[in-house]
Amino acid sequence: MRLQAFLARSGAAPSRRKAEALISAGRVRVNGQTALLGESVTPNDRVLLDDQPVELPQEHAYLALNKPKGYLTTLKDERGRPTVAELMPENVPGLVPVGRLDAGTTGLLLLTNDGPFAHHVAHPSSEIEKEYELILENPVPESRLAALAKGPRLEDGKMLPPKLTQLSSTPAKTTLNLTIHEGRNRIIRRACAAVELTLIHLKRVRIGPVKLGNLPEGCYRPLTQREIEALR
Repeated sequence: MRLQAFLARSGAAPSRRKAEALISAGRVRVNGQTALLGESVTPNDRVLLDDQPVELPQEHAYLALNKPKGYLTTLKDERGRPTVAELMPENVPGLVPVGRLDAGTTGLLLLTNDGPFAHHVAHPSSEIEKEYELILENPVPESRLAALAKGPRLEDGKMLPPKLTQLSSTPAKTTLNLTIHEGRNRIIRRACAAVELTLIHLKRVRIGPVKLGNLPEGCYRPLTQREIEALR
């Protein structure tokens, strides 16, 4: 694997970008030689950061986190804003978020130190369903819901038709669940804007077989073996 990925998965760097900076600064050595940006390593190679050994975790971890509003899906923010790293266990090296939720979106976020697993779950070709709960400001005309269900055309291409379920309304708001397997940036927020629906709150409640359930905000739980195998 690429050295920057090795450093990130080991927990020696909070991200691949930060790992690249360490390599460029000459702080990483592979088998006694100063590392070069872009080179590959194997588990048998001896990797040092500031003369300290770097190793991949011996055991993989798979967690479900209920992300609160306002937290960034990154491990470090240069502006000092809260990140999901503050909610993750400190004794599990190499944990990274699987995919992203924007700061204003709450709900289910998977965490793992298993790189191939993270890539598989996040990649669009896997077509793993992601279900969200939407709260919309009234009025919500049926014509606009129909336009959302058809998949509106966005600036980066047409959205695949989502599945809309569990529609309910009060005088002030309309709640529904929306299921997609696309992973484009802020796609649900952009889709609602495209059909002139005002989105009050967005929460992810399911990724494939993994449900948010009653997991409290800011807390995490390990995935069950059945959930892990189903995601694979």
